[in-house]
Amino acid sequence: MKRIREIVLAVMLLFSAPAGALAQDGPVALGLGSEFRLFLDRAFATVIVGDPHVVDVNTDDDQSVLIDPLQAGETNLVFVDAHGMVTANIKVSVGGEPSTGACITRHSSL
Repeated sequence: MKRIREIVLAVMLLFSAPAGALAQDGPVALGLGSEFRLFLDRAFATVIVGDPHVVDVNTDDDQSVLIDPLQAGETNLVFVDAHGMVTANIKVSVGGEPSTGACITRHSSL
């Protein structure tokens, strides 16, 4: 039952438009084969990946994620704080061509 509630919450957050989710940075464009470190100004407790076939996300701490492009496509990352509030909604686009550079750093805030 708890897992169903988590899935319903994730779907609601992905398709809703709370005020915090509307103010997002420009899209992140990646190529296959390059990881991308995204730093956020606010701490988050959960990150929801819109399409887990496009990117994989690893968290090392509560203010950054390492994005690993898996296949060409588009998705978004929704960051939720410990109180259930959306703190960031970042669009990610992955192209089919490998990009140069092993790790890129970008700061994001709302």
